[in-house]
Amino acid sequence: MKRIIVLGSTGSIGKSSLEVVRGNPHCFQIVGLSGNRNIDVLKQQIEEFHPKYVTVGYWEAYQELKTLFPKIHFFCGEEGLEELASVEEYDILLTAVSGAVGIRATIKGIEKEKRIALANKETMVSAGSYINCLLQQHPKAEIVPVDSEHSAIFQALQGNEKKEVKRLIITASGGAFRGKTKAELENVKVEDALKHPNWSMGKKITVDSATLVNKGLEIIEAHELFGFSYDSIDTILHPQSIVHSMVEYQDHSIIAQMGVTDMKLPIQYAFSYPNRLENPVLEALDFTKYREMTFEPIDIEVFQGIALARKAGSLGGSMPIVFNAANEIAVDYFLKEKIRFLEIYEMIQAAMEKFPKEKIQSLEHILEKDHEVREWVKTWGKSL
Repeated sequence: MKRIIVLGSTGSIGKSSLEVVRGNPHCFQIVGLSGNRNIDVLKQQIEEFHPKYVTVGYWEAYQELKTLFPKIHFFCGEEGLEELASVEEYDILLTAVSGAVGIRATIKGIEKEKRIALANKETMVSAGSYINCLLQQHPKAEIVPVDSEHSAIFQALQGNEKKEVKRLIITASGGAFRGKTKAELENVKVEDALKHPNWSMGKKITVDSATLVNKGLEIIEAHELFGFSYDSIDTILHPQSIVHSMVEYQDHSIIAQMGVTDMKLPIQYAFSYPNRLENPVLEALDFTKYREMTFEPIDIEVFQGIALARKAGSLGGSMPIVFNAANEIAVDYFLKEKIRFLEIYEMIQAAMEKFPKEKIQSLEHILEKDHEVREWVKTWGKSL
């Protein structure tokens, strides 16, 4: 029985993780949940899974839930995420909160030498070198990626030596605007960007998919997770989203991980690794339903997020923090219709030009730089 804490249980990844637990209750047990604003969903989850610990995002909900569920130990706010990750009685910490807020909780989980089922890109993008040093200090801790692309790479690497790998190939659906020209993207609306053809995800990640900034973030994350150079990490468009990523070896043999467009499989693998389990909530891939699988190059002149991410990652130090923080504010501005779609790239590039590379000294340095960049981008964005 694996005991699991889910950070971000009311989001799409969190809900899928609870489906996995629901389908295999003899293997998995929920001991902790965290939610931010969707308190009605969190109440339902508490009633069904009876966790011992719960973190809520704000004080009023904390007081309300503490009264409704007096036997549960509640925490509140960002500090509450850290406190939840600091309890003893769990095996796996699923970090499915978006943004940089999950970094401290992930660090607490590593210090407790737990498995981190990582569904938060920002942790390795903004703090990858710091996290990797911490993992060396706590060898019993481990990270198993949940993001479908990194889970696919993780699976395709099993049983092989790193020295035998030629390159990692990250696939991209292309999001809502695959094949569009820069002129066609000039005046696209928020509702257009949120029409992902394959995946049902939160708004922020769906916009990241439309800009292909998500592929840039995934390149940086793959570098930090697996230790391969940026020159050996490629991206390719695969509109059907059946092949979730691939690993090419020195003999040019390619191992691909395939499956339906459903996050429950990589979530369960992160829970059950190194074993594989049956689960009635998992759907089989029926090849007869797919007449073709196609692959295309990515137009990085139009979708500039990939080139900007490679530059940030190659420079290293604080530059991935700048890239990620600027993108988060830019996407928020776009969703609020304060900027146009292509101005997301402009905001990222402006931030990367404004902030020179710095050597990362500590976690506090990471968080301070993240905050500094966000505040500057907010001010800069008002001038657009």
